[in-house]
Amino acid sequence: MKKTLNLLLAGITSMGLAFGAYADDYITLASTTSTENSGLFASILPKFEDATGIEVRVVAVGTGQAFEIARRGDADSLLVHDTAGEKRFVENGYASERADVMYNDFVLIGPASDPANVSDAQTAAEAFAAIANAEAPFASRGDDSGTNRAELRLWKNAGVDPDGDWYRELGSGMGPTLNTAAAMDAYVMSDRATWVAFGNRQNLELLFEGDKVLFNQYGSLLLSEEKHPHLKHEMASKWHNWLLSEEGQQAIADFRVDGQQLFFPNAQ
Repeated sequence: MKKTLNLLLAGITSMGLAFGAYADDYITLASTTSTENSGLFASILPKFEDATGIEVRVVAVGTGQAFEIARRGDADSLLVHDTAGEKRFVENGYASERADVMYNDFVLIGPASDPANVSDAQTAAEAFAAIANAEAPFASRGDDSGTNRAELRLWKNAGVDPDGDWYRELGSGMGPTLNTAAAMDAYVMSDRATWVAFGNRQNLELLFEGDKVLFNQYGSLLLSEEKHPHLKHEMASKWHNWLLSEEGQQAIADFRVDGQQLFFPNAQ
């Protein structure tokens, strides 16, 4: 009886240790709503887990919020799309390395009636100036995301300080912002991936694209071991290196929505 009890206890202990090890085989990734809403992570994360046994749990927020989460040490890894902000993050000692992973572009969406004649614009600056001049409704994420930061740079390039009832700062992610724009018949800037995957278009159409200033680069960052020694740096490094590897880059290239490639790998 005693022997049986000891074996039972040993088995329970072994199961507990195994469960504990399994439960800890994950990292927390702070990333953007575009990578989540587009379906990219649902496509590539199982491939990474199959290759390494490491689960990636994504916190999908605006890039500004993702920086803050990583700055506090509440995420093990960071994948965002604000290259200037990412470089400052490294310079300020919060990350030890940053690398290009993939790119796509931003597009300007609006009502099919196009009251500001955005589709006639030759440049993004002209398109944004036309919206301001017409005081046509514009839905801005207003959430300090990478998309919002890019949008504000584009208003500045157009010589416009967006203000007034026509300009609505929503403080929401890309999907909810597109939903609001659809309900308002408003113009909105989106990353192409979220737009292609978006299902509630109503009267919205893609009206302007192709200007080189709409380029949208994504970067992966290794967080500082010195500032946050408690983080899962070894597993985070495996994720970072997998993204840059031939296997990770191919997984990104293989992701399609309606047959359309949404992200283009460009790791060096």
